[in-house]
Amino acid sequence: MNPTFLLGGELEVRRLGFGAMRIVDDPVEGVRVLQRALALGVTLIDTADIYGTGRSEEIIAEALHPYPDGLVIATKGGLGGGFQLRHRDARPERLRQACDESLRRLKLDRIDLYQLHRHDPEVPIEESVGALEELRVAGKIRLIGLSNISVDQLRRAQTVARIVSVQNEYNRGLLTSEPVLTACEDEGIAFIPWRPLGEGLRDSVDELRWLLDRSPVIIAIPGTSKVEHLE
Repeated sequence: MNPTFLLGGELEVRRLGFGAMRIVDDPVEGVRVLQRALALGVTLIDTADIYGTGRSEEIIAEALHPYPDGLVIATKGGLGGGFQLRHRDARPERLRQACDESLRRLKLDRIDLYQLHRHDPEVPIEESVGALEELRVAGKIRLIGLSNISVDQLRRAQTVARIVSVQNEYNRGLLTSEPVLTACEDEGIAFIPWRPLGEGLRDSVDELRWLLDRSPVIIAIPGTSKVEHLE
């Protein structure tokens, strides 16, 4: 089993990353969790602007900035949060604003991997992804990914931008994204399962090993708010 994956053919990351949604539960412990994750060899941290209404991104910067060479930060935009009126908001103008806000919170000039968090049914996915492609050309995004999408939506997105990753819910107990995983395998696109441990009823190590053995394009991103659980 190859322990690393070349994201977009450009960024080498270890296939066991870290999902930073839960670090907002206890920010002080969250800082320790992030620092320990890097010490254990994690090279990919995944977050989103909606996690703690931006707090997850801020904690990542507090814990790790200035970022070490080789660390890849991935975040997402396209879901409403806080006082926003729309639960899904992937309008181009909102994505441009969300990207700028994430750059500020993460203290970055460019985001390594920016992912459309969820397709907005009121906006053609080509328009949303087209806005991300404009941000990439402008130098604010390096690579573009998608989250919570179907094969058809992947194909439509690919008509306007190069897609290097897909993040869907996937674990041993929920295999509905198998067609998407197959599409990713065929094209060397990273498949990043969220909720990789499912209901948490099985041994965590066994579940992660199953995922990494399942496909060479899978990058698992388990998350926790406790150093003990991380270990």
